[in-house]
Amino acid sequence: MESKIKFSKYQGAGNDFILIDNRKLHFDSKNEGLIQKLCDRRFGIGADGLMLLQEKENFDFEMIYYNSDGREGTMCGNGGRCIVAFARDLKLISDKTDFLAVDGSHHANLENNLIDLQMIDVQEISRDGEAYVINTGSPHYIKFMHNLVDLDVFKAGYEIRNNEIYKTEGINVNFIEKEGDSGYFLRTFERGVEDETFACGTGATAAAMTIALHENLNGEITIPIRVLGGQLYISFLKDGTSFTEVYLKGPATFVFEGMI
Repeated sequence: MESKIKFSKYQGAGNDFILIDNRKLHFDSKNEGLIQKLCDRRFGIGADGLMLLQEKENFDFEMIYYNSDGREGTMCGNGGRCIVAFARDLKLISDKTDFLAVDGSHHANLENNLIDLQMIDVQEISRDGEAYVINTGSPHYIKFMHNLVDLDVFKAGYEIRNNEIYKTEGINVNFIEKEGDSGYFLRTFERGVEDETFACGTGATAAAMTIALHENLNGEITIPIRVLGGQLYISFLKDGTSFTEVYLKGPATFVFEGMI
């Protein structure tokens, strides 16, 4: 591996990532300690995760995602939007793209700093007591709450993520609360980061599906979800417990670049 690594930093609604152009395969992706160090907020660049952009036949690029613990992760929605912005800034794409991620192919449309990212279809929904469990590319536990602003999300999320049911594989833990007539507020404890993050794209997608189920909505639906880092919009076509044409829309912003 090269001794110096060129990187770019992007954030999507406060969910921040290190982006590396790895089309020449120069980055040691098996080095968990290196990825942990780069993501460390005191001794490295600082990020919720790290992504490699690589070449892939029949696609514009491939997205390889690592959590800040150094291990390869499942799909990250905000990360997906950020790597699309990164590919645009590398001039690999312009106003639309098709790329490959760990959960399959994704289409995205670009409009200024807003990225509308297609997510996977969802057919299977399960329950854990009052909570919903949905896999939107990553597994999510979603529960409605009151006074969410006062909730200790780290404590509550840590306990659920590490209970007897979920501790082996881990799960992302989401708490949602209705705001006004149509909006919702979401807070998420993310596995791999093992802390609350400012946003979670697959979590917002799972939360929107939970809202549609809870309120018995059907047809073409768009649900606005506020997260600590900004505003996201999730749209889909719902028929019973089937979700298709799923899109996650929100900002993806370049922060800085450098060498480390």
